[in-house]
Amino acid sequence: MGIWTVWNMIVCMPFFCLNELIIRLTVLMQTRLTGAFYMKPKYDLTFVGHMCYDEITTPDRPQPVVSPGSAVLCGAMAAVRTGKKIAAVVRMAKADEAIVQPMRDAGIDVFVVPTAETTYSRVIHETHDVDNRRLILSRDAGLFTMADVAGLQSRHVHLAGISDHEFSVDFVQQMAKGDWTLSTDMQSFVRQVNPITREIAFGDVAAKREICRPLSKLKLDIVEARLVTGLDDLAAAAADVSSWGVEEVLITEAKGVLANIGGKTIYEPFSNKSVIGRTGRGDTTFAAYLSWRLDHSAEEALKFAAALVSIKMETPGPFMGSLDDVFQRIKETAGSR
Repeated sequence: MGIWTVWNMIVCMPFFCLNELIIRLTVLMQTRLTGAFYMKPKYDLTFVGHMCYDEITTPDRPQPVVSPGSAVLCGAMAAVRTGKKIAAVVRMAKADEAIVQPMRDAGIDVFVVPTAETTYSRVIHETHDVDNRRLILSRDAGLFTMADVAGLQSRHVHLAGISDHEFSVDFVQQMAKGDWTLSTDMQSFVRQVNPITREIAFGDVAAKREICRPLSKLKLDIVEARLVTGLDDLAAAAADVSSWGVEEVLITEAKGVLANIGGKTIYEPFSNKSVIGRTGRGDTTFAAYLSWRLDHSAEEALKFAAALVSIKMETPGPFMGSLDDVFQRIKETAGSR
């Protein structure tokens, strides 16, 4: 639309229409000037959650190692390798914004909601059982609001939290009304922060059905699945969660990932040779699944996710490999069965 066309429209407008235009332009300018997240491009997949620092201790590495982390970081870095247009909306202190630079360097559009503090998580592995660990949330960046995602345009949005201090039930239900499909990770609600000790206890979620009902996809790990269903059998647990209204349910465990897709159970084993990069296993698995699922069947997406996260678990930090690496791992795994 040319400038003269716009000018003629303004000149010919009735006063009440011109007034409405001025109001809309004012709101738009305020949105841009205040740093709100007016995202003009349409993203394939957007991750919403805290950025954080992870302090990790293991039996083989008793001296803590601190590095940038979060479900958003692990997820977005895996998803962008698929060639999709990825965005991340993160709550964190502006002073720590340098830690999102690797995501931006990878081609991810990162939008920072400034907060007083950046989330800091202590992950303590007291034994070699990778599914059992102590989690302490020393500080956090607070709950998301709808204002934090104003103007977001995305095919799919994943609420990638690490504790119950990120998303309220009301926020999930409001997000479900958006022009996108929605998913979350049950760790965002099962991981409950003690207000005094800040240690995370794993507990059932009273509003689990209200949270899950509007979702298209949900991820849990083996511990979370047992907590919210009371079932030890993963296939039965996935089917139970699916009955709450979720179309696709994924559950990760040490040996692989199980999915319930419209009542059908499928399973893909992991092929990792070590667990030095175990932190972020579930976040990476689900992100790989979500991004590949946009254009592929559930079976293909699950196979892709299992291969990608297997590579990731062999090296600390987010997945930094290529699609060729993933395809090669799929080929190797198929040949060994």
